[in-house]
Amino acid sequence: MIRAFIIGASWVLAAAGAVAHADGEPPAPDPAPAAAPAATTPAAPKAWSSMSTQQQQLLHGYQDKWDSLPPERQQALVNGSQRWLSMTPEQRSSAQQRFTQWRAMPPEQRQALRQRWQQYKSLPPEQQQRLRESFNRFRQMAPERRQELRKQWRQMSPEQRHRVIQRPPPPPHHTPR
Repeated sequence: MIRAFIIGASWVLAAAGAVAHADGEPPAPDPAPAAAPAATTPAAPKAWSSMSTQQQQLLHGYQDKWDSLPPERQQALVNGSQRWLSMTPEQRSSAQQRFTQWRAMPPEQRQALRQRWQQYKSLPPEQQQRLRESFNRFRQMAPERRQELRKQWRQMSPEQRHRVIQRPPPPPHHTPR
C-alpha cells in the first residue's frame, strides 16, 4: 500500500511536466533530462524493530524479507509509511484511487511515467515549483478546456511543440476581488 502511494503520488506530479503552458497553450512535455544529480551517501540499513508499531503494521508484508531489501528500498518504504500515517482519510482515499489507476496502466506507460518523474526530480527546485503551479492552473480549468488543450497538443508537429516549450511561462492570473 505504501509503495502504491509513493508511485501514485509520483504519477500525479509527473503529469505536471505536461502542463507547463496550460494557461492558453497546449500542455508541454517534460524538458529534456537534466544531468544526473550528484551521488549521495548510501542509505544505512534500517532495523525492523526501529520502526513504530504503526509503520510495522503498514509494512507487515515486507517483514520476512526486510533484511534482504536494499537500504535505499527500506528507506523509501519507511518514508512512504511516514507520509501515509500523516495523511487525512481523504488524502488516503485519493492515494488509493491513484494506485488503482496506476495498476491498470500497461507496464510501458508506468515506465514512461517513472522516467518523467526522474526528469522532474532532476530539475532545479524553482522549475519544479513553476511546473506544480502550472499543473494546478491546468487542473482548475474546466474539463472541456483541458480536453481542448490536449487535443491541440496532439495535433502539433514536433517543431510547433518545441516552440511552445521554449516560450517563457505565462504570468499568473490574478482575478480582482
